[in-house]
Amino acid sequence: MPEYRRRSARILLVDGKDRVLLLRSRPDPSHPELGQAWITPGGGVDAGESLAAAAVREAREEIGLIVTEEDLTGPVAYVHGHVVLTWASGIFRDDFFLVRVDAHEVDTTAMEEFEAGNHLGERWWTVDELETTTDRVLPFGLAGLLTGLLAGRVPAEPVELPWHH
Repeated sequence: MPEYRRRSARILLVDGKDRVLLLRSRPDPSHPELGQAWITPGGGVDAGESLAAAAVREAREEIGLIVTEEDLTGPVAYVHGHVVLTWASGIFRDDFFLVRVDAHEVDTTAMEEFEAGNHLGERWWTVDELETTTDRVLPFGLAGLLTGLLAGRVPAEPVELPWHH
């Protein structure tokens, strides 16, 4: 297993209408030419913190969702690859957990300063919308993964999705 520069735990939050919540973000505000992307809520794993604990913490911080580790399914997928950004570079790995809710009103007031500075909004997406959008959506392959998850096909081991950088 490679030595990761950064591990992150991310949430695939799906509501009662089978929509997934994505946040619009800039990957690096110092380089606007890198554009924007729709990403899942989540972020870095702190030293000594488990992936599940990080997912729970990040859900609370980024979108105001209170869940426990028992509410998480997975991880159901992951991506990994090399990144060069002004704030970090090296091999990154993102692990994705599924969380189902009837509904959720997003609250971003607990975001850390760095997260808030990159946050450009949020939106609930259907699989059909993900399949037809021309916007950049990360991780790549999210629509296909969600199609299986919504049909009740939860992988026994996390599925590797294509790296996005």
